[in-house]
Amino acid sequence: MCSENLTTPLVQAHLPTIVGDEVFDVVDAHDKVLHQESRTNIHRGGLRHRAVHVFVFNRQGHLFLQRRSLSKDSAPGKWVSSCSGHVDAGESYEAAAIRELGEEIGLYGVPLEPLFRVSPCKQTGNEFVWLYTCQNEGPFALDPDEISEGKWIGLNALSDWIGEQPRDFAWSFLHLWQIYCNR
Repeated sequence: MCSENLTTPLVQAHLPTIVGDEVFDVVDAHDKVLHQESRTNIHRGGLRHRAVHVFVFNRQGHLFLQRRSLSKDSAPGKWVSSCSGHVDAGESYEAAAIRELGEEIGLYGVPLEPLFRVSPCKQTGNEFVWLYTCQNEGPFALDPDEISEGKWIGLNALSDWIGEQPRDFAWSFLHLWQIYCNR
């Protein structure tokens, strides 16, 4: 479905130095790097950029969800993918997914399977998003700056919850979940 080579890292010779702010690649409609910019400027300007999400399933087929910390600047307190995050400037999607798993839930050394890429839209915050999946039983070490709680949920129970209370979830997760279920 997606033909992008996930193992080729993007290398930029000179990245802008922006004190106290993350730096991401700004990309065109074809996901080609145009330049780098601060997270703040990218979000403020609605510029296209990159992100990853990972769905972690256990042997029973339950999905691990995290609830975003109330201190997050987007979707605070909402339920989302097992882990997610921006792709840093010069970083590949796969490297970002591996990094985010470690930073957010303390999961290291787990093989990832790329599932699909989603083009920028309102639901993704104008991000190209690669969704990955992996299997792990936990337990996880949740970063309290990122996550207020996490839990395993069966897929039927998740579908029921989404149907009854969709506002409990971040738009990006709902969008990715719908695509995942319809593929």
